[in-house]
Amino acid sequence: MGSLFRSEEMALCQLFLQSEAAYACVSELGELGLVQFRDLNPDVNAFQRKFVNEVRRCDEMERKLRYLEKEIKKDGIPMLDTGESPEAPQPREMIDLEATFEKLENELREVNQNAEALKRNFLELTELKHILRKTQVFFDEQEGGVNQTTESMTRALITDEARTAGASMGPVQLGFVAGVILRERLPAFERMLWRACRGNVFLRQAMIETPLEDPTNGDQVHKSVFIIFFQGDQLKTRVKKICEGFRATLYPCPEAPADRREMAMGVMTRIEDLNTVLGQTQDHRHRVLVAAAKNLKNWFVKVRKIKAIYHTLNLFNLDVTQKCLIAECWVPLLDIETIQLALRRGTERSGSSVPPILNRMQTFENPPTYNRTNKFTKAFQALIDAYGVASYREMNPAPYTIITFPFLFAVMFGDLGHGAIMALFGLWMIRKEKGLAAQKTDNEIWNIFFGGRYIIFLMGVFSMYTGLIYNDIFSKSLNIFGSHWHLSYNKSTVMENKFLQLSPKGDYEGAPYPFGMDPIWQVAGANKIIFHNAYKMKISIIFGVIHMIFGVVMSWHNHTYFRNRISLLYEFIPQLVFLLLLFFYMVLLMFIKWIKFAATNNKPYSEACAPSILITFIDMVLFNTPKPPPEKCETYMFMGQHFIQVLFVLVAVGCIPVMLLAKPLLIMQARKQANVQPIAGATSDAEAGGVSNGGSHGGGGGHEEEEELSEIFIHQSIHTIEYVLGSVSHTASYLRLWALSLAHAQLAEVLWTMVLSIGLKQEGPVGGIVLTCVFAFWAILTVGILVLMEGLSAFLHTLRLHWVEFQSKFYKGQGYAFQPFSFDAIIENGAAAAEE
Repeated sequence: MGSLFRSEEMALCQLFLQSEAAYACVSELGELGLVQFRDLNPDVNAFQRKFVNEVRRCDEMERKLRYLEKEIKKDGIPMLDTGESPEAPQPREMIDLEATFEKLENELREVNQNAEALKRNFLELTELKHILRKTQVFFDEQEGGVNQTTESMTRALITDEARTAGASMGPVQLGFVAGVILRERLPAFERMLWRACRGNVFLRQAMIETPLEDPTNGDQVHKSVFIIFFQGDQLKTRVKKICEGFRATLYPCPEAPADRREMAMGVMTRIEDLNTVLGQTQDHRHRVLVAAAKNLKNWFVKVRKIKAIYHTLNLFNLDVTQKCLIAECWVPLLDIETIQLALRRGTERSGSSVPPILNRMQTFENPPTYNRTNKFTKAFQALIDAYGVASYREMNPAPYTIITFPFLFAVMFGDLGHGAIMALFGLWMIRKEKGLAAQKTDNEIWNIFFGGRYIIFLMGVFSMYTGLIYNDIFSKSLNIFGSHWHLSYNKSTVMENKFLQLSPKGDYEGAPYPFGMDPIWQVAGANKIIFHNAYKMKISIIFGVIHMIFGVVMSWHNHTYFRNRISLLYEFIPQLVFLLLLFFYMVLLMFIKWIKFAATNNKPYSEACAPSILITFIDMVLFNTPKPPPEKCETYMFMGQHFIQVLFVLVAVGCIPVMLLAKPLLIMQARKQANVQPIAGATSDAEAGGVSNGGSHGGGGGHEEEEELSEIFIHQSIHTIEYVLGSVSHTASYLRLWALSLAHAQLAEVLWTMVLSIGLKQEGPVGGIVLTCVFAFWAILTVGILVLMEGLSAFLHTLRLHWVEFQSKFYKGQGYAFQPFSFDAIIENGAAAAEE
């Protein structure tokens, strides 16, 4: 059987590589992505391995590339991504790459430092320019010029002590300082000046209208110009300390107007020169980054490949001659020749004359599980692996899930309109998958939708099919073939009496409606939900029982493949018989009831004589005598029904002790005959042992001898109780198909009745506007609630039915995934981590 239905057969191989050829051979294997290496040095510290220096060099190169990437993104320069994956460079090329990255980093850091120094100088000159302008305004506002301003300020700053002493003072020359401060610090700065100087300073401030650029981080900051007048050196020292504490920048400001004008002209000239130099610096930086952006993606790929190769070589062992590297690896058996060809290519590239040696080893270890997938089956396999990775070579549920998953979803989601919306969305993602995949967004929700595009498309298509079966499109019906039900009563009486319940039989002309539900049920009132309930409830049980029986049959494939004769005879057969005699018999009763009874008055085959399947099943299990039927009706649906039901229940109950005791007793008897001593503490499942067709791995049934008898009895008891009780609960669990289908249909009908029908009832030009608005609101609710929320709910319920009700019958999921050394996976994971 192919790998689609079982995981690939794996082989543990030993690989011998010459030291000079090891790098090239591992590079070829990384491009191939079919080899999982084992760590042969688990006790050796990562810093004590042979190629740790090369790994460190790669880490350093990655750091430099990340620095370049950050600078490129900061400038918004697009990085060229051809989608090609360059080959891993030769070891000697590492030196050239290191030199290139070192040169680029040093050049970029030097340019950034120069640019920062120029920006800081530009900021200082800009602030000085604003100070000279604003202080000139301060001085010009005072009448009489600077001298009168000084005299008035001097009189204002006479201290309280001088007033108390009655001293008289003449005009005194005041000092002042000017600077800039962040606008948000200005109120606290003003309060501190007032308190520290006891009100003996005079502060004027004005806002700088345009924001200034911080040279350190490039942020835009808002600042204000201030000028402080004071008297005496003591206040001057105090004012400067306060300015320093609030990180205010002080600038020299001449007292004479002519000197201020001369300085302002010099400042403007220097600003113009700085603008020219800054522009040239930015142009040079931009050219460096553009040149680096063309090769950055390829450089990242090359460095990550080199690092991955040396990290893999650290898993190898050196032989005693120090000239040969020894590795152990898991490989798919079908790909051994492909791997040997890749090793030969690597040897030829390295120029080595000694060919590599790949030996297959015998082992009893459980190999990893490897299921080949493509873009279509990948999403379905991911659903299975989310429950648990399959044990080695056990049946893979993914191929069957491709059909059963969207079908069971559609049973709950059946609506032609909603299914069409979902199918079109999935089809759009499939048609545009190359462009959408190339965008590589980090939006997790979108990535989930895009990864499951084929699941979404199939769920939509199957929902359209079940919508046709239900004859349901946005809660309305399609009258494709014309209703086959015709009224046999007086039409006026029927139209006037809203509470009159008509017979579903009606007057049929020929055969019933050829496909799906008759559209007449759409206009039914009281008995519409009753009919839909009965129909959907029965098909839910039918699909559920068939699904569970299929799961039990899958266990037969596992037992026969692993040659587990005991489990085949004393687990599979009793389980299948138990399920068939009780629950499949109940399904048969449903079909017998549908075939034998009809909406006629011809007893004993009329609907009045039809027994309840649920009551019949309960009476069967409890050995109750059925209640007497109505007059002219038969007690049983077919001859010998009572005897068959009693026989079926007795045989089904008899299967329980067989499932419970047969396997442990046979194992105990076999141990006594073979006189095998059990090994304490060893635990494993009968089907979990990896058996290859060639017999190179552990046997499928022999390892029960490694378990204690008490553990076997306990395990078998749990397994039997879980299966017997689970058969009942799992059958009832499939009723969620009926419940969600009914809820979905009712929600769609509520939206139509309560929302869209309001707009459809409006007339005239206003009615068109109202209908447009109501339709938009209805469409939003339909997509948001019925398609997205109800779709997610149905998806989760379908997932539960597969994980619990279906896979529990045969699927262990106790394996571990095959994780080959693959450059594609490493680069993809590295790119994802870099984006985060």
